[in-house]
Amino acid sequence: MAQSFIHLHTHSHYSLLDGLSKVDDLIARAKKNKMPALAITDHGNMYSAIEFYKKATDAGIKPILGFEAYMAVGSRHDKNPGVDNKRFHLTLLAKNITGYKNLIRLVTLSHTEGFYYKPRIDKEILKKYSDGVICLSGCFSGEISRALREGQDEKAEDLAKEYQEIFGKENFFIEVEHHPKIERSDEVKQKLIALAQKLEMPLVG
Repeated sequence: MAQSFIHLHTHSHYSLLDGLSKVDDLIARAKKNKMPALAITDHGNMYSAIEFYKKATDAGIKPILGFEAYMAVGSRHDKNPGVDNKRFHLTLLAKNITGYKNLIRLVTLSHTEGFYYKPRIDKEILKKYSDGVICLSGCFSGEISRALREGQDEKAEDLAKEYQEIFGKENFFIEVEHHPKIERSDEVKQKLIALAQKLEMPLVG
């Protein structure tokens, strides 16, 4: 049986200075490629959620709502120059209505409490609002990927276990991407695959 590929990490033009695709164009492309579902995961916001949900549903495409969170290195309340202007990326998807409401809470808190250069969350509120949320480990700028890139393999394992504990075994996935023009991208991808196999965690591309 042929398997359908679904984009679970997608930026629209609501990802300022990072995304260019319009919601209509993304839905049209998904429909053209006979994709049954599509996620939009804009950076630090869910501005497209209502528009995307309505238009995707009308087009017969299952809308998967989410966002790519900016994770503070420490606490979302810390705002020290040179340290807290750095952050990690984490892909979060709503599994159900509870998850959708929790994502809205996280986005809101990232702006009202965690904003420092970017709207940031931290693990304190991630644990509080993880119910109904599916987590992908993030892109090349994710916390786990960065640890692997820096040769901190044991730290990467500990982080993967920590995220799995927060979201539950069935709701945490190691995320891999294909970006051959990014230096060391393939090396990190192979390490992520090996990590997922070692810890018996599911992979998502």
